[in-house]
Amino acid sequence: MPGLSRDVPPGRLYFQTMSKQDIIKLVSSILICEASGIIGSLFTARAIPTWYATLNKPSFNPPNWIFAPVWTTLFVMMGVAAFLVWKQGLAQPGVKFALGMFLLQLLFNVLWSAMFFGLRSPLAGLIDIAALWVTLAITIWLFFTLSTVAGILLLPYLAWGSFASVLNFAIWRLN
Repeated sequence: MPGLSRDVPPGRLYFQTMSKQDIIKLVSSILICEASGIIGSLFTARAIPTWYATLNKPSFNPPNWIFAPVWTTLFVMMGVAAFLVWKQGLAQPGVKFALGMFLLQLLFNVLWSAMFFGLRSPLAGLIDIAALWVTLAITIWLFFTLSTVAGILLLPYLAWGSFASVLNFAIWRLN
């Protein structure tokens, strides 16, 4: 690209041109998402070696170790997506509503762990994950209208959420 030094990676150059306020928004967005994962894990960690280990699971159930890196990655992508919408300014039409819907799906995400693992209820988890899936789909649509990249960043989350929904349903049926 003209004007870019070959010695500076494009990502580094982008961060050098971001305002301090945008860097704070980006870091805050990622931390909020990761914090929701940490809160959810408070319900999950105790139940995996005890209650969850006793459940009948379908053949496509992934190994337990896969969930932490997948969720950590998804939460970073979610945070970046939220930042891309937030940085457009809360005064811009649709931004507040889109971020509100994003926070609602994030709440459903945390509640899923509380219901499935905390209450030890695959049925309650299934009801919650259905609401999560719908609010996530709406969030993605809203994000796409404001930032194509933000919408794209949430697509892996929708794919994983779809898989998690099927897995939750299967566990409910088997138990």
